[in-house]
Amino acid sequence: MSSSTQTTPHVVIIGAGFGGLRVARLLAKDHLRVTLVDRHNYHLFQPLLYQVATAGISPTEIAYPIRSILRNQKNTHFLLAEVSHIDLENRRLTTTQGELHYDLLILAAGGQTNTFGIESLDQHAFGLKDLHDSISIRNHILGLFEKANQEHDRAKRQEMLTFVIAGGGPTGVEMAGAISELIQLVLVKDFPNQDLSAARVILLEAAGHLLPALPPALGKATLRALQRKAVEVRFNTAVAGYNGRQVELAGCPPIPAHTLIWAAGIRAADLMDSLDVERASQRRVRVRPTLQLPGYPEVFVIGDAAYLENADGTPLPMIAPVAIQQAGWVVKNIRRLLKGQELQPFAYTDPGVMATIGRNQAVARLGKFNFHGFIAWIIWVVVHIFQLIGFRNRLVVMITWAWDYFLYDRALRLIGPDLQPQPKKSDQKRTNR
Repeated sequence: MSSSTQTTPHVVIIGAGFGGLRVARLLAKDHLRVTLVDRHNYHLFQPLLYQVATAGISPTEIAYPIRSILRNQKNTHFLLAEVSHIDLENRRLTTTQGELHYDLLILAAGGQTNTFGIESLDQHAFGLKDLHDSISIRNHILGLFEKANQEHDRAKRQEMLTFVIAGGGPTGVEMAGAISELIQLVLVKDFPNQDLSAARVILLEAAGHLLPALPPALGKATLRALQRKAVEVRFNTAVAGYNGRQVELAGCPPIPAHTLIWAAGIRAADLMDSLDVERASQRRVRVRPTLQLPGYPEVFVIGDAAYLENADGTPLPMIAPVAIQQAGWVVKNIRRLLKGQELQPFAYTDPGVMATIGRNQAVARLGKFNFHGFIAWIIWVVVHIFQLIGFRNRLVVMITWAWDYFLYDRALRLIGPDLQPQPKKSDQKRTNR
């Protein structure tokens, strides 16, 4: 089945996120040539980006060099490049480092922020999908407090210190709670002469409840926890636009604010748009139950880029556990394919969902069991520490969180010299994540 000049099948993986990296690691012992392509030289633990954005941890603690991860895999090569085109008919990729031919292709290109065609959000709102986003948000928030400290007009100061987050899913909830704690527990000590009562954190949700993937009782517990942290939660409120100074709402008065963090939508990466294949919601590619691309049995699609439904007809969520499980399944199906065996349909096992709301507060659904409060927070901490790659990263994050917990302090309140606060530009394309 080889299209290359070598007898060893060449497997190319696009994207070093949760799914793509796992495929590469699981193929370490197989008689294959494996090439992992990504436009970044690191694997990013995206669930903790909000911690970087709120000065909780350093970017280096959630990013790990790909070459270090794969250094002992003799059959694997990493290519730092961006893929611009996929020629499915000729099994060929066009990258910034030249052409690349494959025998088997795994598309794990991931997702990107979805602003639903609202151009003003692309220009002025912050997404939270990569390190640049998180560092930009951190610089922006800290910079606004410095500017507000020099502003004598209370109305203008309140506009600077109004932080709006759109989206009541895990990212929005975690971001709102973290910003509130940053203000109330840390920045209030940094600016003792500034009246921070003007600071507001507003969480907007277009539906009537938070965390739709969790049982209603946990959504209500989340609401109560956010309200105790002085987060204003507004339901049935959709964002219509944002000009950098005012959040326009559908059917409601606008909110004067210098910050809008968009956590209300995700879609498949732009790279998938170049494929002439059938699409589903969120621009995801429809795949067969075996995770193969229809018409191209040598191409597998996993993670946020793939659209596949559960037995009940609901689409699989765009979350890391789906990508990780699909990665393991694809590796098994690749081995079956090379042996001429029948491929097996993918079946997702839901491990649960969790979200932290800040200090001592989280919610979690693990199987049939629901948790909230301190117990859920401990579970959240343990799970996220364990999932980080590298002993050093686990140790440093654990120490950093302990420091924050006991001393009510965040040591990473730095405005980066190379990323000064500035208006958000158009959302960058994330073709290889």
